Amino acid sequence: MDLLEPTRQAFALLFSGDRELWGIIWLSLWVSVAALALLAPLCVPLGFVVARIHFPGRRALVVAMQGFLSFPTVVVGLVLYLVLSRRGPLGAFELLFTPAAILIGYMVIALPILMVFTVAAVQGADSRIYETARCLGARPLRAMGTTLWEVRFAVTAGFVNAFGRVVSEVGCALLVGGNIAGLTRNIPTAIALETSKGEFAYGIALGFVLMVIAVGVNVALAWLQGEGGLE
Repeated sequence: MDLLEPTRQAFALLFSGDRELWGIIWLSLWVSVAALALLAPLCVPLGFVVARIHFPGRRALVVAMQGFLSFPTVVVGLVLYLVLSRRGPLGAFELLFTPAAILIGYMVIALPILMVFTVAAVQGADSRIYETARCLGARPLRAMGTTLWEVRFAVTAGFVNAFGRVVSEVGCALLVGGNIAGLTRNIPTAIALETSKGEFAYGIALGFVLMVIAVGVNVALAWLQGEGGLE
């Protein structure tokens, strides 16, 4: 199969400003970013609490969160489909086959990733950071902020990992979003659809964008960490 012509067509599509193509890209980006932004105020403080405070069931909670890291996303989509369908408990909100349904799915998928990374980061930090802050008169919230600032790169790595997982996710988005053109069609579902139709140029264009996003996010993380890995 000759890949040169579809590749040429793919770049022509990207630089032509194709409205449908860039609409798909925009949907994928804003839903993924919005899911992480909504989760951040919950997962980061909760991860800190789980890492620092011993309570009954703490170990079971951490193990459960770690188990959800490898949970099939298509099963997440199936469960949400049943919950959001007309006969489901949240059917009255009519969220199924809308961007909001994809957003909820992405939040469910990203939640254990952010939790596990935050817990691991805080547990790996020097416990004297929090204790010293408290001894110097900092309130618990301020001491928590100090500790989280010290492990910010590890926590940021969790967000990068979660972003990469949701922006390339297809099973859940397909089930709860329905892959509706102009409404819920995102990059992974569009790639699957267009490739199955033989529209390889469209698939290559979207695949290229997905790779650029993935590489760009990781380069940004390396730059923030100041690792000098690009030198």
